[in-house]
Amino acid sequence: MMRRAVVICPGRGTYNKAELGYLARHHGGQADLIAGFDAQRIAAGRAPVSKLDSAARFVTSDYARGDVASALIYACAAADAGALAQDIEIVAVTGNSMGWYIALAVGRALSAPEGFRLTDTMGTLMHDNLIGGQIVYPCWGEDWVPDPARKAALLAQLSEIGAAQGQTLDLSIDLGGMIVVAGDEAGLRAFEAAVPSIGGRFPMRLPQHAGFHTKLQSPVAAQGRAALSDLSMHQPACPLIDGRGHVWWPGAQGTGALFDYTLGHQVTETYDFAAAIRSAAREFAPDLFIITGPGTTLGGAVAQSLIACEWRGLGSKADFEAAQEAGPLVVAMGREDQRALVL
Repeated sequence: MMRRAVVICPGRGTYNKAELGYLARHHGGQADLIAGFDAQRIAAGRAPVSKLDSAARFVTSDYARGDVASALIYACAAADAGALAQDIEIVAVTGNSMGWYIALAVGRALSAPEGFRLTDTMGTLMHDNLIGGQIVYPCWGEDWVPDPARKAALLAQLSEIGAAQGQTLDLSIDLGGMIVVAGDEAGLRAFEAAVPSIGGRFPMRLPQHAGFHTKLQSPVAAQGRAALSDLSMHQPACPLIDGRGHVWWPGAQGTGALFDYTLGHQVTETYDFAAAIRSAAREFAPDLFIITGPGTTLGGAVAQSLIACEWRGLGSKADFEAAQEAGPLVVAMGREDQRALVL
């Protein structure tokens, strides 16, 4: 029996120390694919992904760079998607933030090499410009019970800070039970001062992350459109769900519109990941949500986004854990205990 799945591609921050060697461990049989990515990196004067993946040690300051992390994450995620079992029917593809670029390739709106070129180019441009920064902050409690009033108050506070003269702050990514805010240094410091510390972890600055998905990235978007004007984009083979929750149905819209969104709105406006998961659940009613590797950090955001839209009656972390035990509902390929379920 075929299993209907929505594939979810991860964004930045998912290739960490535990993921070093991910390609070598899991994708030795896809040497030609990885060699193609390496060739692009070598031609651009950058270290090939196979060399980065096989390094003797992980240095956070090096691997958190946009021109390193983006290429590695794309290679791992694209290889994972290509390794899915034959009884997996991909009914839609989405991603978180940079994961949208990977989703374009998994959904075959771009070839694997062109998807890599897009991801590597934008990761490098983000690093070279490094405009602004990001902070992660929870808007629900540890039980993952939705708290609309708390979230609304937090977003109102965010807007007030962003509207103050001499500072910039905006909602970067909505992850359901967490938000990512982005802004300039003044705006980020004002937010850190305004919100209470939670568990000694939050508010959490994300190292070497720019102010993604805000107007601060307008110069990067313009540079990306110029550098990638010849990107060979075509109609996707399956539906793609973007950072607004909008579904790009095969054959329904022109590739020019897809290009404009990818190197326009997607770069400079809020990425609503929770809306993407809501659309995936309600529009496609999959048996599984499969998160490609690397990393394991996106599972919580997927679960919280499903809780936020009350998918299958989910209302808390306990509800989700019970569904996982019976299901599973979400499979993260970056987890060794789950990976075999979809291979």
